[in-house]
Amino acid sequence: MSKIRRIRDFQHSFSFSSQQEQFGAFFDRFLESDLGKIYGAVPWEDTVTALGLKEAKKGPRAIFSPRGKVALMFLKHYSGCSDRKLVEGLNGNLDWQFFCGIYIGTDRLDNFKIVSEIRSELAGKLDIGDLQKALYGHWSPHMEGRNAVTMDATCYESHMRYPTNVKLLWECTDWLHRLLKKVCREKRTAMPRSRYLKWKRRYVSYSKMKRKTKKKRRALTRALLLLTEKFSLELDGMEKEHGLSFTADQYVRRAAAKKAREQQDALFHKGVRPVGRIVSLDRPYVRPIVRGKEKKPVEFGAKVHKFQLDGIGFIEHLSFDAFHEGIRFRKTVLDVQGLTRTKVKIAGGDAIYATNRNRRFATGNGIRTDFKRKGRAGKHEKQRKKLAGAITKERASRLEGSFGNDKEHYGPGRIRARTKATEILWIFFGIHTANALEIGRRMAVERLQRAA
Repeated sequence: MSKIRRIRDFQHSFSFSSQQEQFGAFFDRFLESDLGKIYGAVPWEDTVTALGLKEAKKGPRAIFSPRGKVALMFLKHYSGCSDRKLVEGLNGNLDWQFFCGIYIGTDRLDNFKIVSEIRSELAGKLDIGDLQKALYGHWSPHMEGRNAVTMDATCYESHMRYPTNVKLLWECTDWLHRLLKKVCREKRTAMPRSRYLKWKRRYVSYSKMKRKTKKKRRALTRALLLLTEKFSLELDGMEKEHGLSFTADQYVRRAAAKKAREQQDALFHKGVRPVGRIVSLDRPYVRPIVRGKEKKPVEFGAKVHKFQLDGIGFIEHLSFDAFHEGIRFRKTVLDVQGLTRTKVKIAGGDAIYATNRNRRFATGNGIRTDFKRKGRAGKHEKQRKKLAGAITKERASRLEGSFGNDKEHYGPGRIRARTKATEILWIFFGIHTANALEIGRRMAVERLQRAA
């Protein structure tokens, strides 16, 4: 390796075009980095095929190839940058350009929205099962103990404000008022009379209060319920009268506002707890997930059930609705056997999986678990305890540790995507970027061992 020097000492003689002249040397240095290890671990052709991506035959040539689009998603989660900073970094980082299969040179990418456009395109084509099969097929030679599985569930939270009933009703009221105002301006009709401005001032005053009394909350809730209903009915009437057509997003939001108003009205007047509760007008698909944790009893986002093979995690089930992971034990074991083509001999899960049904299934299929024993001790109790302790340690350290690793370093901690499909894609690439780096490091160690 040549000595590192300061550019200002020789800037008049240094040629940046040498990047092209010494491509091989730069590329070899790239492969030695962690990003290069991810590059070597991802089965690019199989991934592109599983996503159904192809080069466009008509129109201008895209900046990113199908392979480059997938690489950009891995790079997004590896770097942890926003879309804008990702594009800025791509302009000046040669390793990032190698990873995405482009060379920018003296040009610059200015449109940072290209990242969200690619994310939306891939989200519409994502099939988690097919893509995970392609990844596992490439990674399996570097994995051991494929007949031992651990499983657990976690919540990957959406990036949204903490929802309260008053906040939600105000969002509905404010958005419907702005939409009604826009329609009246376009149709040159008078805006219907309402007490919107009065309750806007009261809402602002209420939101600034440190101690929000029940009396003020009830008065504000009652008024916002009436305003939301009034604006919704006015829009329905104008739509029929003038034959209005709204955008798809506006129809979705209007339906969400109506449903949220119905749920809150039943809760306020009758005390009926809503089923499929809407907590955000922006993301009507998000539901409250009760986790029972001390610091976060309720989380808002997607609940994901994962299983792990030799430290590599895969998604078994993903839903924005709450579900009981304990009933997914049998399905997970069958999915693992279908993926690995080997019989599962060891399965680990926390106490929520230790149901009688799961115990019978495990016993009938000769699967050893770390479930707490029921009844009298058997002949080999000492060995059983030792195995159960090893399974529990594997689950509690590697599997649960991977949840925090994914959330802290690869993006799924607070998901900033704006649609259901792109949130799912965000979670998928966040999890598998961590997996690809782990596999890439294993491959590097294996190469060194072969060389020695």
